Amino acid sequence: MSSFWENKRVVVTGGGGFLGSFVCDSLRKRGVAHVVAPRSEEYNLVELNGVNRLLDDANPNLIIHLAARVGGIGANREHPAEFFYDNLMMGVQLMHYAWKAGVEKFVAVGTVCAYPKMTPVPFKEDDLWNGYPEETNAPYGLAKKMLLVQAQAYRQQYGYDAIYLLPVNLYGPRDNFDPSSSHVIPALIKKCVEAKESGAGHIDAWGDGSPTREFLYVEDAAEGLLLAAERYEKSDPVNLGSAFEISIKDLTETIARLTGFEGEIRWDTSKPNGQPRRKLDVSRAEKEFGFRSTTSFEEGLKNTIDWYLANR
Repeated sequence: MSSFWENKRVVVTGGGGFLGSFVCDSLRKRGVAHVVAPRSEEYNLVELNGVNRLLDDANPNLIIHLAARVGGIGANREHPAEFFYDNLMMGVQLMHYAWKAGVEKFVAVGTVCAYPKMTPVPFKEDDLWNGYPEETNAPYGLAKKMLLVQAQAYRQQYGYDAIYLLPVNLYGPRDNFDPSSSHVIPALIKKCVEAKESGAGHIDAWGDGSPTREFLYVEDAAEGLLLAAERYEKSDPVNLGSAFEISIKDLTETIARLTGFEGEIRWDTSKPNGQPRRKLDVSRAEKEFGFRSTTSFEEGLKNTIDWYLANR
């Protein structure tokens, strides 16, 4: 265990969620005895009262802020106001009152949705302000981006050790498989498994399959977050990714193959594609705190499918 983690009391907001559960697991493997994962029913972090009660009850040295209202393209289109307000209020109030309470370090986790729609590929952190985000998830992306502004302002004025990380799309065991709010990989796994079991001749997929995405395995993401918490102390945002890019068409065909679905894939071009390409420049994370993803995409997909089959 790095001496950094000795006697640390760590709050992981969203610690009961997908990424958060793996971050909590990784903290405990590092020997951290005091890990608090507040649940939203107990501490509503959109409300100031919930923020202050959490800080009083947990008295943390470090906060990793993962709690967010999230969802795929459909959920973002239906709830843009909630996605903006809830994410903004949770993050801004938590960071401000953490600073006031003397919390030593704050790890703010943003989103790849904060990047401009037409960012040159691979996305470099310096391109973050060169345009408006993709429209379908701009309110969410901008709310999370304000945490970068806040972290930099608090470091500049107060010397506060707040850092900002930008993970690419995550996937893995324990992901959200609810079709009303899931992201592309769990949605496709569920569709293919159910189509295979029911004997359906086809599945429907959104868009035309041409956009590309980069995906980071959730356990790798947790490792990247904790390395940054331990070793990184600068105001510049840092991408967390795998450096592996795949088209949605190839992704869909790969998931069909791994789940054993042999029917037709029908592309519904009335549905939006989302951002045309997404791939991060991940060199800063390696240079600044030694992070590289280690899980191959096929291995990660197999683990995810196996978990879904065992736990649905």
